[in-house]
Amino acid sequence: MVVLHSTDTGNNGVCVPLEPFLHQVGGHLSMLQYDAHTVCKPLNSQEQKFYESLPLAMKCFTPQYKGTITVHLRRDSRGHLGLVANPLKENLEPLQVSPDSRAVAIWQTLQQPASNGSSPHALAQLTHSLKESTAKVLLSSDCHLSMQASPQEESANGSQVERRGFNPWGLHCHQAHLTRLCSEYPEDKRHRFLLLENVVSQYKQPCILDLKMGTRQHGDDASEEKKARHMKKCAQSTSACLGVRICGMQVYQTDKKSFLCKDKYYGRKLSEEGFRQALSQFLHNGTRLRTELLEPILRRLQALLTVIRSQSSYRFYSSSLLIIYDGQETTQGSPSGAPAKVDVRMIDFAHATYKGSWNEHTTHEGPDPGYIFGLENLIGILQDLQEGE
Repeated sequence: MVVLHSTDTGNNGVCVPLEPFLHQVGGHLSMLQYDAHTVCKPLNSQEQKFYESLPLAMKCFTPQYKGTITVHLRRDSRGHLGLVANPLKENLEPLQVSPDSRAVAIWQTLQQPASNGSSPHALAQLTHSLKESTAKVLLSSDCHLSMQASPQEESANGSQVERRGFNPWGLHCHQAHLTRLCSEYPEDKRHRFLLLENVVSQYKQPCILDLKMGTRQHGDDASEEKKARHMKKCAQSTSACLGVRICGMQVYQTDKKSFLCKDKYYGRKLSEEGFRQALSQFLHNGTRLRTELLEPILRRLQALLTVIRSQSSYRFYSSSLLIIYDGQETTQGSPSGAPAKVDVRMIDFAHATYKGSWNEHTTHEGPDPGYIFGLENLIGILQDLQEGE
């Protein structure tokens, strides 16, 4: 485990630039790539304590917790503002970031004002000129970039347009985070971040579905205003009727060699039938429905359901569930009939509560009924897909 304290300044003045994590499909806090197998996010003490006291049975359903690190703002020689971390000496080797990183190049280009002559065409040329990197799956050669990094694009009739290229949500969150840090803190301010396993690092074309689980999203410590706001969101979405709603997704389309991206605003508008169709869309690669994914996903979800039912007092308010698979199909190197590789992980525990949690206002008895309700409905819908209904 890597644990750095607020007094750590690194060795030999070496800093590691933190890349925007381009596979972030949901959430509102900026996720950053620390190295190929590690991401980091702003530290929340309640979430940190959750990871440090995690029941053993849940560890295979959450990202591995790798400690904390100190991060600060820094401008490079061209005036681009970013976040950097000070690693321990023994960790320098795996934390090297290529200067040709696509994630960094995309972010720096999007920071340029429109008046400097940048255009979608110029950005497309930039992506062709960049060398291969860990973010290459988001910028296939036939994709184009838009100068607008907004999480939403809508057609004239108000429906959401499928945008090709990289998933814009992570860049949107990163831009908002940098803006907030610049306005609220001096540049030399040290910030603490959580280090977590990058759960999609092993996938070449990671298809990711981010699901907000449960019928209630506000924590026990929420203000009346925040409580009312979250209750309204739940009531107006599938959170109320199904105990689950879509917060974002990216699906690799083999016919277009690009990702189809949807955000939380899309998910909030879905009806129960729309949610069912969206699940089907998540498993469709543009050419066919990946029916071979259903059985391993269902097995993983049913195993998680068993674990959640056994956790007394835990409430996972506002947490998400990620369903992940590889959009790049291959039969080479795998035995005939081997199940497709999938993963299911719980994330985002800033508002989770359990007996003994540090700011606990209420001790809940038994397992989380809202989370279980959502899991059972999710499993049922996927079983319907499996049966062809």
